[in-house]
Amino acid sequence: MKENHGAWSIICDKPAGASVEQCAMMQNVIAEDRPEVGLSVVVLKTADRKARILRILAPLGVLLKDGMELYVDSNNIGRAYFTRCFSEGCYVEVEIDDELMRILRAGKNAVFALRESADQDRVGIPIELNGFGPGYDALP
Repeated sequence: MKENHGAWSIICDKPAGASVEQCAMMQNVIAEDRPEVGLSVVVLKTADRKARILRILAPLGVLLKDGMELYVDSNNIGRAYFTRCFSEGCYVEVEIDDELMRILRAGKNAVFALRESADQDRVGIPIELNGFGPGYDALP
């Protein structure tokens, strides 16, 4: 770990075959009422520094077709869909446009909402946005 900014940690690693270290901002969270449901939330700049990516890792067993909704300070920001699954879980990836970046920087709390099965309500998993702006600005 390189440093902390509020609820966010900056982690740097040199991927195999890469010539430079890649850094990302990360936060791991667990649903308050469902300890078996947790998320890893990662924000990074692509290697060419042309795009900003929000990558969320959800546990295996989530209902893929419903995707995941994002709420910031109780406002529904939108829904994204799972792109792929590996042994560690399933991923949602979205490019952070200028509007989403503004919302995340200004927000206090976010909730990622997903479903484990069609007959269950969505599970809301809160994350803190405290330190999001300074953490993102510290990414190389």
